[in-house]
Parts: sequence; structure tokens; C-alpha cells
Amino acid sequence: MVLNNLIQEGDYVILYLSKQKQWLVKVKKGEMFHTHRGIIGIDSIIGLEYGSSVITTLSEKIWLLKPIIKDFILKSERKTQIIYPKDLGIIASWTGLSPGKIVVESGTGSGALTIFAASLVCPEGHVYSYEVRPEFKIIAERNIAKSGLSKYISLKLTDAKEGIDITGADIALIDVGDPWTLVEPMRKALKGSGSLAAVSPTMNQAEKLTTTLQNTGFTNIENMEVIIRDLEAREGMTRPSMRMIGHTAYLTFARKIL
Repeated sequence: MVLNNLIQEGDYVILYLSKQKQWLVKVKKGEMFHTHRGIIGIDSIIGLEYGSSVITTLSEKIWLLKPIIKDFILKSERKTQIIYPKDLGIIASWTGLSPGKIVVESGTGSGALTIFAASLVCPEGHVYSYEVRPEFKIIAERNIAKSGLSKYISLKLTDAKEGIDITGADIALIDVGDPWTLVEPMRKALKGSGSLAAVSPTMNQAEKLTTTLQNTGFTNIENMEVIIRDLEAREGMTRPSMRMIGHTAYLTFARKIL
């Protein structure tokens, strides 16, 4: 048994019944967690090792899994559509998100992209995220606190279009309805050859953004859509899943030139 892998009060745990039924729960003494498959006394999981299981009052087995960044993102509190892990992975690869990088972001939203970026740039790097809506900043702060990455993130309640007080950044991330308005401020914040990534729900947004990037000192401009289809793997009956997450966003990437 690995001692630092034991569930303690205040920790987060994934209560996993199935792919479709899993819950992110903060461990608090004295609480009961109700599911359609029975009740779990939270006291009963304290001291158990992640990866163990408990039995509900209806004799269903629930696995206790340690949350990873994907879980905090998909289970985050939100008022708008989050950026899905399938898009996050490409953003990381195309921008070079890695330890020590300095990131500027406009459009914190629920904090999903913020949390993902911080998980990759920590412990030496930092994410500076700008959000203009106070209610979104409050939600993002709660989600970030759950992830345990608060010290690697600075949330700023201000409009990045009016200027960014960071220079020499490695990576710029944009997730707003009019991303082309952030191109010039982000260019000023980035160092030479710095990477920019933007998330757009529609082709029209991606098109206008690309035109602005071409006219504002960026090169290596790419646009793409990422589509994933699950595979139902069962012995002798493996086939593609009947359901899939289709369109989520169009991704635009570029590099700053001097």
C-alpha cells in the first residue's frame, strides 16, 4: 500500500460505476452520497487506497479512482461549453505547452483550458488568464481550486482587448466570440516565434481570425477540426460506437514573426 495514495478527508475522488455513471466527490466526514444504485457512506472510503472499491446499500460495486485533469475539466462547473479533451491534446501539441512556459489566455470561461495549461507548465511556468465577466471568474476560481493548481494561475478581471500587462510570453490562448480582436494584444504579449491557439465554434470566426493573423505578423497558420469516434471493444463483437462527440470547435494555430 502506497501511503500517499490513501484517500483522506478533503481529497477528491471519482466514484466510478460505469463510463456513463461516475461522480467527482470531495471527501467529507459524516456525509452520504446517493446514487440510483444505492448509497455510500463517505466515512467508509477514508483511509482506503485509490483503486479500491466499496459496496453500496444496493450491493453495487463502486470503484474509487484518483481524479486526473480530464476529470476536473469534464466535471467542472460551467455556464458555457467547455473545451473537450480531444481539442486540448492538439492544443498542447501544436503550441508546445510544457513545464516552464509562460501562457497568456483571454476568455477564462469555466477555466477548463486554464487548468489544462497550468497542469502542463507547472511548477516553473505560469498561466495569466483574462476574463471580462465577473460571474465567470467566480466559477473559474472554484473549478481551479478543485484542481489544486491555483498557485500556477493568475486570474485577471479585465478586458484583454485593452492591453495585456505581460510580455515575453511563450504561448497565447484565445477563447472568445471575436478572436480576431485579440490578435494584436496577443502579438504584443508574445515573444518572437511564440505560439498562438484560438478556439472558434464557427467557420466564419476561424476565417476572419485567419485573415487577421495573416495581416498582423503571424505565420505557420493552421486551421483544423478534431473528431473522435469511440470503439466498442467486446470479444467477437468489436465495432465503432453508435454515439460520438462530433463538432466541438475549430482550432486555429499560428506563430509570431518579427
